Amino acid sequence: MKRVKNASLLMFSALCILLLTAAIPASKPEPIKPESLQNAIAALKVASADGNISYKELKAIATEAKGSKLTLKERIGLKVFGKKITSKTATPFEGGATKGKSQLIALILCFFLGCLGIHRFYLGYTWQGVVQLLTLGGCGVWALIDFIRIIIGDLQPKMEDYETTL
Repeated sequence: MKRVKNASLLMFSALCILLLTAAIPASKPEPIKPESLQNAIAALKVASADGNISYKELKAIATEAKGSKLTLKERIGLKVFGKKITSKTATPFEGGATKGKSQLIALILCFFLGCLGIHRFYLGYTWQGVVQLLTLGGCGVWALIDFIRIIIGDLQPKMEDYETTL
């Protein structure tokens, strides 16, 4: 009984060490070079032309973007999320085919529905929209600040600029 307890404690300790050290990167990752990223984007366009991307193609594109061999964690992540990546590129890659956001629409949404945070959802800030919805726009103060920020152009859509401005 004592041996089983000691063995289980040893296995638990080994598992904890493995899990805790697995989250720490082994070394500082090298930055991705712009030319390799451009080559990977071009390869993604070619691979997604027919709407189907295989795991081997994804692996080759990721390796090309990184510029070196993928680690075990990166390969596992690619395998796990590969289906989501291929479903996102199921339609042919058009690069920028999405319509941009309008500053006027964001301003109107903030004016009429600012206390509900609808303008934050429109601009792509989902979590801040949820918080504004639950707090009624910070009792109106947060909505007023957002209204002023939209007017002066400080509150931009997430990861992009306005397509049309005031």
